[in-house]
Amino acid sequence: MSMDQAALMAALQSVIDPNTGKDFVSTKLLKNLRAQGASVSFDVTLGYPARSQIAPIRQMLEDAALSVPGVQQATANVDFKIIAHSVQRGVPLLPGVKNMIAVASGKGGVGKSTTAANLALALAAEGARVGMLDADIYGPSQPTMMGVHGSPEHDGQAMQPLIGHGVQVNSIGLMVKQGQAMIWRGPMVTQALDQLMRQTAWHDVDYLIVDMPPGTGDVQLSISQRAPVTGAVIVTTPQDIALMDARRGIAMFEKVGVPILGVVENMAVYRCTQCGHEEHIFGAGGGQRMAEEYKVDYLGGLPLSLSIREQADSGCPTVAAAPDSAEAATYRAIARRIAVKVAEQAKDYSSRFPTITVSNT
Repeated sequence: MSMDQAALMAALQSVIDPNTGKDFVSTKLLKNLRAQGASVSFDVTLGYPARSQIAPIRQMLEDAALSVPGVQQATANVDFKIIAHSVQRGVPLLPGVKNMIAVASGKGGVGKSTTAANLALALAAEGARVGMLDADIYGPSQPTMMGVHGSPEHDGQAMQPLIGHGVQVNSIGLMVKQGQAMIWRGPMVTQALDQLMRQTAWHDVDYLIVDMPPGTGDVQLSISQRAPVTGAVIVTTPQDIALMDARRGIAMFEKVGVPILGVVENMAVYRCTQCGHEEHIFGAGGGQRMAEEYKVDYLGGLPLSLSIREQADSGCPTVAAAPDSAEAATYRAIARRIAVKVAEQAKDYSSRFPTITVSNT
């Protein structure tokens, strides 16, 4: 029995990517369909890091092809490729960085840095090349969380990032003595951040996670306007006061034209380690309601967990310390949603245009 090409395409189009909610045919991700006798093969290239997703997606596609009469062998070659996406108009991309994701909060103490560290590790675990820029000048915590020590090497032109759990890291905290207070005014902070961002030799980074300072002041606004930000993630707790400040963070990014990738709700619930009783210490459902109000994605919620805090403080955050835990699975799911949101944005075309310089001759 010969295979029906139309039936084959219909079967393949019925397979939905569980991460995007879309099929692979209409999105033109399925290419190079080859049919010979009773065998078919084709390629699918995902736009987000998907090390843990490749096997189940390959299985779904091959099963769909084998369901078509006349098909006895099916080979789906599934991989992923991460490209650069557009940023604010007129802001050039950083050399060596494809996408910059700002992790921000309206106020301090909501677990923003812990969330940023675990999201960076989750993207790296899925096969992406990841960088971490600690932009929290007054409270740099990423060197501790990512387990990196010492100062970055400087060759006179650029700093070499340190490596923590496979992630490239740079922070002002690596250049000052531990416990030293950063008693700097706004312009000095802005200049220091600009140097950290532009004078670090990021090596072929798919996603540069930026741990932003909390709040919506001059420093945060400068980063949002001058840094090539692909999208922002807002971290909050369900508490009304935290949500009020998170709303200001959303408004700031919207004003400067940075897309909001979604909201992460931290400390959403406390689960007693002795009896399993759940209690919403900071309130319930606040992050979801805020996401609905501002028409942005609710990316997920993390519990108020002693292990998350202990693992981050010890220099080995949850995704690296306990990769099989429920909390690590939540971080990976949130990171995947973020990567999918980035992949859905417009491609960056600025790198295709030549740089024009004018000189007097």
